[in-house]
Amino acid sequence: MRISIVIPLHNESPNISPLLEAIRNAGIGDDYEVVLVDDGSTDDTVAQVKLHADDHTKLVVLAKNFGQTTAMMAGIDAAEGDYIVTMDGDLQNDPSDIPIMLDKLETEQWDVVAGIRQNRQDGFLLRKLPSKWANWLIRKLTGVHMKDYGCTLKVFKKNIAKNLGLYGDLHRFIPVLVQMQGGRMVEMEVKHHARQFGQSKYGLGRTTKVLSDLLLMVFFQKYLQRPMHIFGLIGLLSFAVGGMINIYLLILKLMGQDIWGRPILILGVTLVLAGIQFLIFGVLAEVLVRIYFESQGKKTYYVREIFHQGSSTAPHSQAVS
Repeated sequence: MRISIVIPLHNESPNISPLLEAIRNAGIGDDYEVVLVDDGSTDDTVAQVKLHADDHTKLVVLAKNFGQTTAMMAGIDAAEGDYIVTMDGDLQNDPSDIPIMLDKLETEQWDVVAGIRQNRQDGFLLRKLPSKWANWLIRKLTGVHMKDYGCTLKVFKKNIAKNLGLYGDLHRFIPVLVQMQGGRMVEMEVKHHARQFGQSKYGLGRTTKVLSDLLLMVFFQKYLQRPMHIFGLIGLLSFAVGGMINIYLLILKLMGQDIWGRPILILGVTLVLAGIQFLIFGVLAEVLVRIYFESQGKKTYYVREIFHQGSSTAPHSQAVS
């Protein structure tokens, strides 16, 4: 199988027929599969898929609504293609962009080609403005400079997609996860259409989720393999400040002043105790990291290629750094 197109679905019944027809007419040849993942739809999405499916269609029905990230990972796990494409099922992504993206990936030797929604057909206040702000914040905190983190349309090499490690709502941070693997990534403009049927699953309510997931991604990106560097730093600073406050109060006490009941005394003791706790957290986190990697045989590095004279072999399975 050359190409697997992974599409999470949640209550997209009216979009199924035109979506599959658009993929058939996208010019991607015959060596492909469409992996549709039903994420707990409450309408007749599953029935519509079965009605309009052909030999290229694979349907994965999840037991309940797990969310887009989990549905996407379930589709990637079920995909058999050498190249894996992710896209939305709401007809806003255009399958005709896939051959162009795939050609760019192959000819220029990228690991991932991500879409930038050209002339984005969404509302400004509820969709475009929050997206622009989120894109800017993610770029600043992660150092991964992508113009459009929210575009689902992406083409991956199989080994990259299979090792993304998607959990929770981390599909928004796929570029960061790719960067953590050492993957080479580029963006290109793709078409974007207005939604014709159904309602958008996105809104301002996702803002807090994005912010909390962003903090998690920054930790994973910078401190996953060395958590003591963050917990130890905070612990040492807290302990040092608290220690200096307590030494200052001790000097005042030796000079005969009454220090009991002063707020600064409570602050000093609290900072010392907090510093000790952070240092303990750092040690425990270091132990957990070693359990995580060593118990599962995971590696802390990514091998792109192994070369021998007369042959060059890319590994079939990779570990997320």
